Amino acid sequence: MKKIGFLSFGHWSPSPQSEARSASDTLLQSIELAVAAEELGADGAYFRVHHFARQLASPFPLLAAAAARTSRIELGTGVIDMRYENPLYMAEDAGAADLISGGRLQLGLSRGSPEQVIDGYRYFGFEPAEGSTDADMAREHTRQFFEAIGGEGFARPNPRPMFPNPPGLLRIEPHSPGLRDRIWWGAGSRATAEWTAERGMNLMSSTLLTEDTGVPFHQLQAEQIQRFRAAWDAAGHQREPRVSVSRSIFPIVNDLDRQFFWRERHSTDQVGHIDGGEARFGRTYAGEPDKLVAELAEDEAIAAADTLLLTVPNQLGVDYNAHVIESVLTHLAPELGWR
Repeated sequence: MKKIGFLSFGHWSPSPQSEARSASDTLLQSIELAVAAEELGADGAYFRVHHFARQLASPFPLLAAAAARTSRIELGTGVIDMRYENPLYMAEDAGAADLISGGRLQLGLSRGSPEQVIDGYRYFGFEPAEGSTDADMAREHTRQFFEAIGGEGFARPNPRPMFPNPPGLLRIEPHSPGLRDRIWWGAGSRATAEWTAERGMNLMSSTLLTEDTGVPFHQLQAEQIQRFRAAWDAAGHQREPRVSVSRSIFPIVNDLDRQFFWRERHSTDQVGHIDGGEARFGRTYAGEPDKLVAELAEDEAIAAADTLLLTVPNQLGVDYNAHVIESVLTHLAPELGWR
């Protein structure tokens, strides 16, 4: 069995061709797609976080709203850029949203990706410490966030508080037990996957790796997963880790599917440059179900992961994206042993 969810970037555009023409459209449709995915039997609803863009940004109001409308599926992010985050305020938001969900949050974090603006985190009031980088700052924010959600008191109470305090140092409230084990790191390289394992986070790997060894994307990603699991075992963690990969998968089962995705039937990996280095981008899977079953059976990274996130074209609307999710669950998952 493999958990199958969707990952939405939450784009919106005033274009007449878009079903999501405003931020309001995107937020409300994201909630409706989470509800539809649960009804279809999917396992998760995940949302990307981008700042200064016509995309989803502040995730916790959305996660809490989706939690209030669903009862079973996991709700998560893929990923939160920790360069922008106040770790303690984020711990409060995350604790509240997780309690509303009944412990269903799965939070993907990362050092971030190329931005819409130059050093956008500076506008949020954050500056890397002397001699450190923005990536170092993201990891330091993550360390502080982990400490805050761990539940240990660290703040000295006022001797004359407005309301009575429990004894000892005070912790961030609300505290949600178990959230610490449901934190993921979006790793773009094999070395970062090992760092992720050492710190006891689950691994979230997307359709982009910030390195290239010349092998197909799925094989490089499978090696990343293998290194993560080996580092996890070496670290001696007591629980089983989780690993997710994301893919663009579009079974063509009707004329509308064919209209949208017939050009992607011969998609291949791409090699490019990002942040000054080489990167490998994974292909899109599109085609008739029998063709996709054969192709996906050869994807070594999907086989190695316990969770598959389907990247959805959210501007095509809730109904069409629910159709895509249903097509994967109906036409592909049983044949591939995912269900």
